[in-house]
Order: sequence, then C-alpha cells, then structure tokens
Amino acid sequence: MAHSTLLTTGHRRTPLTQSVRAAVASIREDLDAAIERDPATTSRLEMALASPGLHAVWAHRLTHSMWRKGSRWRLPARLVSQVARAATGVEIHPGAQIGKRFFIDHGMGVVIGETAEVGDDVMIYHGVTLGGRSLDRVKRHPTVGNKVTIGAGARILGPVTIGDDAQIGANAVVVHDVPDASVAVGVPAKIRRPQPVAVQPDPYADPALFI
Repeated sequence: MAHSTLLTTGHRRTPLTQSVRAAVASIREDLDAAIERDPATTSRLEMALASPGLHAVWAHRLTHSMWRKGSRWRLPARLVSQVARAATGVEIHPGAQIGKRFFIDHGMGVVIGETAEVGDDVMIYHGVTLGGRSLDRVKRHPTVGNKVTIGAGARILGPVTIGDDAQIGANAVVVHDVPDASVAVGVPAKIRRPQPVAVQPDPYADPALFI
C-alpha cells in the first residue's frame, strides 16, 4: 500500500513541475514567434543564444513575477532589471505588463515604463520608448493592444491607447490614441485611415515603409 501511494505521489504533477512546464512552453512560444519575425535567424538555438531583445523579455518575465510578490521583492526586481539593461541595452521596468510572444528586434535603446501594458503578438524595433508624461503616481505610460508593430525610434508618450493591429512608423511621436488597424506616422504622429486587408503590407514589416 505504501509503495502504491509513493508511486501515485511520484507521478503527480506538483506546483513546481507545472511551473517549469509552463516556463518551458512560454520560452518555446517566444522563440517560435521571434523566428517568424526575424528572417536572419533560422533556428531556436541561434535565436536563444544571440537575441538580446529576447533575453530582455525573458529577464522581464522573471522580474515582473518578483515585482508582483510584494514590496520586499521590488528592490531585488529592480536590481535584476538593471543587470538585464546593462547586458541587453533594453530597459523594461519590472512593473510593466508584457503579453505573450512579444519580440524586440535588434534590442537596443528600448525603454518601457512602469505602468506600460503591452498585448500579445507585439513587435517593436530598436530605440522605441513607451514613456510617461507625468510625475504623478498614476497610470502614466501607454497601453498597446494586440498585434501592434512599432517602428525604430518611435516614442509613445503618456497613458494613450494603441489599438489592435495598429502600426507606428519609425521616429513617430505619439501623444494621442491610435485606433485599431491604423497607421500613425510623423511628429506629432498623424493617423492614416485603415487600409483594406487585401493591400495591407506584412504586419511585421518595419513601419518605416509607411513614411
């Protein structure tokens, strides 16, 4: 009876085992999404070893989980995030909420603030800032919807909302909401009307194409 109980317990999925399985699945999902968006890389191994943007995302997933544990964990989370910043050139505050399959191409000079919220399947290029316009302790950073692409050097500032499937052109400065499936270009950014699906470019193409 004792032996039977031991076998049953041994085959039971513990919370730790479930967490490890979930982490591995998330890493594979991130890798596959990154490979889909980066034609210069063809293998999971190469992407895992040579993508600073992906390293920054993984570090953030760790620091965000620490941040959510409460005040005692927040200083350690900030310290780990600073190590990741030094290693990757990407600064993501541990409080920022990042969705699934997020990819940072080139991974240099990106800044994502504390109250930023980023949806699923978002891709951003180097030099992007999701920044604030207020010193008050309120929601002060952007909310980015699903399947959004943000071009190199773009600045999205304040608690604005970027709709699903929107595309932000390179070096655009966005200070107002952007509707779903729209293109925002220029300084300050102006909204172009959504294009018919049949003539829309690759959703992961560099939005510099829209300038």
